[in-house]
Amino acid sequence: MTKAKKILKIIKDDPWLEPYESDIEERLEVYKNLVKSLKKYYGSVSKFADGHHYLGINYDKKKKGWYYREWAPMAHSLYLIGDFNLWNRTSHPMTRLDGGVWEIFLPEEEYKSTFTHGSLIKVLVISKEGSKDRIPAYIKRVVQNPDTNDFAGQVWMPEKKFKWTDQKFDVLKIGDLFIYECHVGMAQEKEGVGSYLEFAKNVLPRIKKLGYNAIQLMAVQEHPYYGSFGYHVSNFYAPSSRFGTPEELKALIDKAHKLGIAVIMDLVHSHAVKNENEGLNLFDGTEYQYFHAGGKGHHSAWDSKLFNYGKWEVLQFLLSNIKYWIEEFHFDGFRFDGVTSMLYTHHGHTAFDHYDKYFKNDVEKEAVTYLQLANDLANEIKPDVITIAEDVSGMPGLGLKVKDGGLGFDYRLAMGVPDYWIKILKHKSDEDWNIHEMYGVMVNRRYGEKTIGYAESHDQALVGDKTLAFWLMDKEMYWHMQVSDQNLIIDRGIALHKMIRFFTMVLAGEGYLNFIGNEFGHPEWVDFPREGNNWSYKYARRQWSLVDNDLLKYKFLAAFDQAMIKLTKANKILSQHDTQQLNMDETNKTIIFKKGNLIFVFNFHSANSIADYQFWVPQKGKYKIVLNSDNPEFGGHDRIDESVIFTTNQEQKISIYNTNRTVLVLKKTR
Repeated sequence: MTKAKKILKIIKDDPWLEPYESDIEERLEVYKNLVKSLKKYYGSVSKFADGHHYLGINYDKKKKGWYYREWAPMAHSLYLIGDFNLWNRTSHPMTRLDGGVWEIFLPEEEYKSTFTHGSLIKVLVISKEGSKDRIPAYIKRVVQNPDTNDFAGQVWMPEKKFKWTDQKFDVLKIGDLFIYECHVGMAQEKEGVGSYLEFAKNVLPRIKKLGYNAIQLMAVQEHPYYGSFGYHVSNFYAPSSRFGTPEELKALIDKAHKLGIAVIMDLVHSHAVKNENEGLNLFDGTEYQYFHAGGKGHHSAWDSKLFNYGKWEVLQFLLSNIKYWIEEFHFDGFRFDGVTSMLYTHHGHTAFDHYDKYFKNDVEKEAVTYLQLANDLANEIKPDVITIAEDVSGMPGLGLKVKDGGLGFDYRLAMGVPDYWIKILKHKSDEDWNIHEMYGVMVNRRYGEKTIGYAESHDQALVGDKTLAFWLMDKEMYWHMQVSDQNLIIDRGIALHKMIRFFTMVLAGEGYLNFIGNEFGHPEWVDFPREGNNWSYKYARRQWSLVDNDLLKYKFLAAFDQAMIKLTKANKILSQHDTQQLNMDETNKTIIFKKGNLIFVFNFHSANSIADYQFWVPQKGKYKIVLNSDNPEFGGHDRIDESVIFTTNQEQKISIYNTNRTVLVLKKTR
């Protein structure tokens, strides 16, 4: 009897993928064969990802000294230089080993007084391109000279090892994800660069109070240009020194864990800075060492270098990087940046209007395999790890396990949602908003693949774009945000800011994300110091004094943000998949739906407030208001009596006062 062929979950979930079954099975087979090969030569994928314990600077307890190893296969010769040898360029040549690895050993007895914690080092690489001082690829710390602006590697081996106190923290216990996307440097109000310790002291308590249970840290990996927002990485193993020391980053993470907050790292493995002095480009004299040669290795839109994921040495560099950040810094997960760029040779510059686009000619298959490896490795090291893909293409299976035919991410970002909100705010009057379209955009996602919904992120906050608050209120925010000031534009903006974000939260995903300060409608964009703004920090900070000022209306938006998270979290709404439409009223722009044990009434109309507004509910009984955006505490107009209990009539309907630009949440009492 012939054994029935096992159908992958990805095909079961989406029968439209049946024509691509062979493509999906092929990529799974490629992955399995690579894992098999890695196990053959290294014992396991996890051991393969121990590259950072061999390459770079590592202390050998048996031989009592330091090994420094570097992979530079096409280099002619390498010399270790630094403070320890007074930057003598030829006194410490490295020996070439098999596989293009170079090595030098420094006995502790001889170098204990010179090769010390905090001393600076580089490696002189002589190649066909000539001789050049480079920063070791696996270096754990890089610092910049304030006078010359030159970056150098730094020996980092503090006598006192950091003591973690987060043993009791459990990611699985935090429940649905409410993510606070943030940047340490711009998190303070001062016009300057904030530190890891300042963030831990001043910002983490705010995040905890608001109810967010995860932070997504941007710009952790070292980058030479501050204005790149951390996306032009030069040193993949070095936490950015402009914010403090590695131990201070650990202290931040440790404190977050004590507050019950998970820490997700914005991981950049999609490209690298093209700088030679600070980064990996032309390290051994060839453009094809870490990256693809020619045009394939250059991202024209980002002006950066693209990794060759087909090389084992590159895979080891990146996979070891994942293991390093989890084990050394206790990160709870990663938001993988630029996944769309990785997955396709055109980097996403096409319309994804056919399934062929996901499986045929333009797919970067080696990147697919790398992401499968990365996700499975992360889960092996930390079974409760959180991985999120920044992908705009909608590739099927991105959020499915590798064994099910997917790429292994836990979540994908709902990148079309913020684009949609900006589109209608920019191009449509309130009266032209289509409630069916609005609802459809929120719930339109792949079956069985979890999504992080968000109305705006750092992308919308950057100079050249506008945040939701600025689209809604613009320059009026500068003049009319006093509590005592009446202004129609501000009234509209506050009402819709609350509604858009709540509507997105409860419908657009199994997780929710907010960018730092946007919860209270931060009035300005983000613009890092650059030549074009005279190197100003004015817009590279967060003005917490605005939300702390009891005389300003920013406090209303923050209070509602806190309330909507509290309610959504307490009722586990994000993980519910039983959303039921109850009423779609185009005339009054009213959307009513049930999700979990709550009923949501969104009235987006600019003017229509209807007394005795009746609608059917799935269960007979009594209902009470548990959240009302029109409450004065949230900057509302106090038109609704929250003490009223609504009782179903014979037609199983309840009657409410349905006020314009208001969201009401009802809960059955009995």
